[in-house]
This record gives sequence, C-alpha cells and structure tokens, in this order.
Amino acid sequence: MTASNDVSRRHALLLAAGGVSAGTLAVAGGASAQEGTAAMTHAETAGAADTFPLAPGWRRFQLGEATVTVILDGIRPGEGPFPTFGEDQTQEAVGALMAENGLPKDRFVNFFHPTLIEIGDQLLLVDTGMGEAGRANGMGLLRQRMAAAGHAPEDVDVVVLTHLHGDHINGLMEGDAPAFPNARYGVGAEEMAFWTSAEAKSGSRADNAKAVEAKVVPFKDKTTLLADGDEVVPGVTARAAFGHTPGMLAFEVVSGGKRLFLMADTFSQFVVSFQRPQWQVRFDQDKVAAAETRARFATMLADESVPIVGYHLPFPAMGYVQRDGDAFRFVPETYQSLVES
Repeated sequence: MTASNDVSRRHALLLAAGGVSAGTLAVAGGASAQEGTAAMTHAETAGAADTFPLAPGWRRFQLGEATVTVILDGIRPGEGPFPTFGEDQTQEAVGALMAENGLPKDRFVNFFHPTLIEIGDQLLLVDTGMGEAGRANGMGLLRQRMAAAGHAPEDVDVVVLTHLHGDHINGLMEGDAPAFPNARYGVGAEEMAFWTSAEAKSGSRADNAKAVEAKVVPFKDKTTLLADGDEVVPGVTARAAFGHTPGMLAFEVVSGGKRLFLMADTFSQFVVSFQRPQWQVRFDQDKVAAAETRARFATMLADESVPIVGYHLPFPAMGYVQRDGDAFRFVPETYQSLVES
C-alpha cells in the first residue's frame, strides 16, 4: 500500500500489509518467481568486467552503532565542469577556480555513490545508480560491488530515493525483475507528484518522466511517500533539500550520538558546490532554491561539524564542510572517522 496523508509522518515509514508495526520499514512478502530472476541476474552482474576500477570500489565506515558502506557505482570522465557547473559564469572563471584547486580547467570526472546503511536490524540502500543502462560505459556496478562488500540484493530491506533522476533510479530494475526483490521503498511525496504529473510527462523532462514510469511506478504498492522530518526507520530521517528537483530529500543518520547526512545532488562538485555555492548548476530545476539549499546545508554542516556522503563527490564520497571566508571548503575523509577527537 502507499502511505496516505492520514498516516502519522513522525512514525515509521511503513505500516506494511500483514501486521508490520509502526516504527520499522520491513521486508515484505516471501520468495517469489521474481526473486529467483533477480538472484540469477545478480550472479551474472557479479562477474561483469569492472571497467574503471578504483579498488575495491566500496568503503565502509562506522557511525556509532550503524555501519555505512559507500559503493562506487562507476565514474564518468568528460568535459567540464563548465557549463554544467557555473552555468551563469564564463568558462574562464570556472577554469580559473579549477586551476586554483590543482584541477584541470576543462576536464572533470563525475562519480556515482549509492550507499548502504546497516542500522538496527535494517539494511537501507540510498539510491541505486545507473543500472543496466550504464554498464556499457563502465557504470552500473552497484550489485557487483555490493557482493564484494558482503551484501546480496536480497538482503536490502528498504530502498530510499533522494530524487528521481535516472542516475539514481536506473538500478531499481534488472531486466523485468526488481533488482532488490525483498525491499520496500521510500520516495519524496513532492518528488513523486512532480514526475508523475502531466507537466513532467509533456514538457522538456518527458524522457525522465518515462524512466520514472518504468522504474519507480511499478513499486507503488510497496512505496511510502515521504515529507520533511519523516522517520524512515529509527535513526534515519528525511530532510527537505528542494531545488535540484522539486522534492529532493537528504537523509540524516543518527546512531550512538553520531550524525551523518547523505546529500545527493545538493553538493555535486567538490570544488564549485562549496567554494561557489551561489553559482548556477545546469541540472538544478529551480536554480535559486538550489543555491539557497546549498548555502543552508553548508552552513549547518560546517557549524555543527557533521560529516556528509555526497552522491557525486570523489570516492569514497565522505567528508566534512568547513567555512572558508564567505564560502566553504570540502575536506575529504582520510582517518577522521577512525579516531576519537
């Protein structure tokens, strides 16, 4: 069933059919023909070629009593970051900023990082990567690298989606079968409303709306719609991060007195997003709101010393935000999480 507005959003994400209690988004149902198909596909993809290896392709962190495993679904080298980042600037200005940070002026690499969270008795997967559509280009490695990290697709209890762009949803299906056959799903209510609307289906974003229809809508009976402040499972809370898309969410993880934010595309380039948060990003749907969201989260993360995992940040995608004059700077995780300060 889908969640309705009369279900308390401050409790567990799902009241599943068959007596699952509030407080947990749990595995639904038993074995099925679809599960068998998904398992066979997993065996096949586990042996696929790792075209762009950054060994081992995953990294595990401890957060209080929770375990966070960041998976590198793949990388995409290309021209840039201008005009994708700094769309309202000149190519020279963006190139100069890159050079100041020891980076090429006109080439960059994009990273894709679905993330697993083991918390309580639940295994959550946040976003699903490129899936089959990316494998010809060395991406779509989530399931293969999950296996290397010790997790089978059948282990996933909950899949939550930060937003519904293709690089976050394409991994939901393997062929005609669910890629994570035992999972239930969480999606932002505003995000789902937009991508299933007539506006999305008939406008310039129609191709992405078709992908949502094919990859996300088939799971509607197992999907709960989320709003700001909703608890996914104990210790994981949805936070509004609108702008990049109309209903994008971040997820705050709290365990053993430790906090972590999974930030999706709020910060999608580790120099520009922090050092020039006001610069426009081509793929931000509401550019003003997206810039405000970047500034709001950067301020909070820096002032409260909360680490983040950024979906498109360089592997292993975890780090820290520091103030730098009137802007900010991203500091990658090295050994901070391994020692007590």
